[in-house]
Amino acid sequence: RHPQLFKSIGIKPPRGILMYGPPGTGKTLMARAVANETGAFFFLINGPEIMSKMAGESESNLRKAFEEAEKNSPAIIFIDEIDSIAPKRDKTNGEVERRVVSQLLTLMDGMKARSNIVVMAATNRPNSIDPALRRFGRFDREVDIGIPDPTGRLEILQIHTKNMKLGDDVDLESIAAETHGYVGSDIAALCSEAAMQQIREKMDLIDLDEDTIDAEVLDSLGVTMENFRFALGVSNPSALREVAVVEVPNVRWEDIGGLEEVKRELIESVQYPVDHPEKFLKFGLSPSKGVLFYGPPGTGKTLLAKAVANECAANFISVKGPELLSMWFGESESNIRDIFDKARAAAPCVVFLDELDSIAKSRGGS
Repeated sequence: RHPQLFKSIGIKPPRGILMYGPPGTGKTLMARAVANETGAFFFLINGPEIMSKMAGESESNLRKAFEEAEKNSPAIIFIDEIDSIAPKRDKTNGEVERRVVSQLLTLMDGMKARSNIVVMAATNRPNSIDPALRRFGRFDREVDIGIPDPTGRLEILQIHTKNMKLGDDVDLESIAAETHGYVGSDIAALCSEAAMQQIREKMDLIDLDEDTIDAEVLDSLGVTMENFRFALGVSNPSALREVAVVEVPNVRWEDIGGLEEVKRELIESVQYPVDHPEKFLKFGLSPSKGVLFYGPPGTGKTLLAKAVANECAANFISVKGPELLSMWFGESESNIRDIFDKARAAAPCVVFLDELDSIAKSRGGS
């Protein structure tokens, strides 16, 4: 909007911005909002759509997009899923992908200084993009669009519920506090599910054979806190959908008989750091990172882990050790990394590794 600012100080304005983060966090929405606020022409390129089996067609599609944007400048070119068209050239076997990366580099370097074009791109795998694209003069600004915190989740909830008829008992702050790891699209799905549950409850009063629905029934519709509770029970963060998840289990300390000393230790080592992180920070203490349960089968190890997760109101990932093992080279290590990446994205989270001895044997005797 104000290119003269950069011209007066003698520098070139940023040419490329790379946004990265988990799916559903709002990267595409952010790009559209920027274009709308600046009044710039918005040109969307869906990465996989420009790829073609015909020789030279993929590069031609990319060139046409840049030419179209230049004719309509000021413009924003938004490349969604850039990792699909610009993977690391040394890691790909396809000649087409290499040519597309080279073409994209040439186009970004060849943009005229006063063309007023900014290239924005989005990916959830920034480290799989060719490093040549991430240097100064190309995608030199990188923005992490992360998982929203409770304040962010509350704002997203307010946006998605502003046109909904809510009951007086609905507490959006409470819902925001309970939706750990939820991204924008997860919260949109949660609100939709809560509304659908309200409609299901009123189905007995609706005659579907009639052309119109009674006005009294329509007036009585209103999403309640109970509907949101139901929606929370059937939904979970998209980051955790690929793994075995129990979303905040319903096991409490009082459901476990005995083991008082074990419970006390778990409260001190796991629950306190999650509930009161500021106190640990104040006294310079490092909370425990892991707890090892050992004992005969059936003594309640998994139950204790679920109770800890519930008392902390944390997400819970339960994985059996053998499930992570794979015959393919590097696959087992990748599976373990994925579990911890997903847990980090959905924090606070308790990761329960069952049958740990199957994946963490003594290295000296293995």
